[in-house]
Amino acid sequence: MTLTRTQVRSLLDRHGISPKRSLGQNFVVEPNTVRRIVELAGVAPGDRVLEIGPGIGSLTLALLEADADVVAVEIDDVLVGVLAEVTGEYPPERIRIVHSDAMAVDWDDLLGDGPWALVANLPYNISVPLVCDLLDAVPAIHRMVVMVQREVGERLVAAPGDDAYGLPSLKVAFHAEARLLGRVPPSVFLPRPRVDSALVEIVRRPSPVVDADPAVLFSLARAGFGQRRKMLRRSLRALVDEGGLEAAGVEPTARAEELGLAQWADLARQVSGAGTAGGAGG
Repeated sequence: MTLTRTQVRSLLDRHGISPKRSLGQNFVVEPNTVRRIVELAGVAPGDRVLEIGPGIGSLTLALLEADADVVAVEIDDVLVGVLAEVTGEYPPERIRIVHSDAMAVDWDDLLGDGPWALVANLPYNISVPLVCDLLDAVPAIHRMVVMVQREVGERLVAAPGDDAYGLPSLKVAFHAEARLLGRVPPSVFLPRPRVDSALVEIVRRPSPVVDADPAVLFSLARAGFGQRRKMLRRSLRALVDEGGLEAAGVEPTARAEELGLAQWADLARQVSGAGTAGGAGG
């Protein structure tokens, strides 16, 4: 059984818990919403599911109801205790609660080989860097269905020319296919946020769709999007000159948000061949 609004309030009151804005805590209190997330994620019996930011366990219970095996990573020590209480009827081989900061976890050690699915109501304050880091470094996670702020969801799935298009959009496109699954209203949360949320599906590709050094590609994109109001001949001048832009088929007067993944890859290959750029990916 998943948690109702009344049960969530009772748990919070009994444990003296006030949701922490600093940790992006907004708890889902609508059973139909968490069941919908599990259904959209296609969770089947025996699936291995990672949940980040489980809070008091509303979604965790829905995942366990679907007979998934769950690893739940929670940073808040008080909520770890609540989560253990809420899921106490399930055996330890079905639910493992990890008290840790998701931004500092050794995912290879925790998850081992894939496949894993990430199904989570992600903490608002870490959603973008976390998704990007997992795509970069944790191939064991084959798919994600995550609930994020609507504007974050739009950034993750945006295409060139969209207002929301930026470095996270490019990172997702490099590694995966992504789409919006639907909107989630503020009314299903406690406390109620001031913005809508969105469900986003991200499915990892077997390999990147472009052949380019990701370190070079993302160093260029980071420089371009870091000064997105400037033409590329100015924002990228420390990495590539106008001749290099033109050789890659990129207009020097273009701006970062006008280039799709294929064009960034063309530019990265041009720069790699000329030996004029580098830097870390991410």
